[in-house]
Amino acid sequence: NWSSLLQNNNKQIITTATTTTTMIKTSLLLLLLLATTAVVHATATPLGTIEGTLRYPDDTPLMNTTKIALNDGERITYSKPDGSFVFYKVPPGIHLLDVHSYKFNFGQVKIQLLEDTMDAPKCIEYPYPGAPKQVLKHPLQLKAHAYFQYFEEKKGFSPTSILKNPMMLMMLVSVAMMLLMPKMMENLDPEEREKMQQQMQAQQDPMKMLSNLMGGGVAEEASKQKKIKK
Repeated sequence: NWSSLLQNNNKQIITTATTTTTMIKTSLLLLLLLATTAVVHATATPLGTIEGTLRYPDDTPLMNTTKIALNDGERITYSKPDGSFVFYKVPPGIHLLDVHSYKFNFGQVKIQLLEDTMDAPKCIEYPYPGAPKQVLKHPLQLKAHAYFQYFEEKKGFSPTSILKNPMMLMMLVSVAMMLLMPKMMENLDPEEREKMQQQMQAQQDPMKMLSNLMGGGVAEEASKQKKIKK
């Protein structure tokens, strides 16, 4: 019995040791395979650097910190106090660079990184939508094209603005009529002058104006017939 128990224990120990050795070998092989894959990937895919400087419209370096995004926020960096910025370990391909400034308008830059020329990327700037493209050198020198204006400046006093007021125009027309009316009256016939005076008096009295509108025509015809009979 004791001999059989010892044999069984030895078999279990040998089996456990064999399993542990196999697991260790498998883990080592996996680690070696991962390391080899990482080395091959690192050597097969070169990485580049994108750098540049932000400048004011007067071509001086931009002093405030500004957010710069690559590929619509895939990579983000901020400019330094001297206006410079850098993107490290950028893979080959076509990348879009945008400057997010609340004060200045910068154009969008399309950057082409080729595996053969990672140190000399091709850069094209679009100042604003619809504008012709411009070729830029690397490192980039990005100049602000315009200022953002969020508020409209208050206009000062102008004499011409008075003439644009409708009330002022009506007043000027009334004054002109008052000055020209006497001269016009002098050139009219006595009957026409009298008729015009009656119309002006009627316009001053609202009741007379309404009576003329409602029955003024009938009264005038009756007065004319009376004059004819006489």
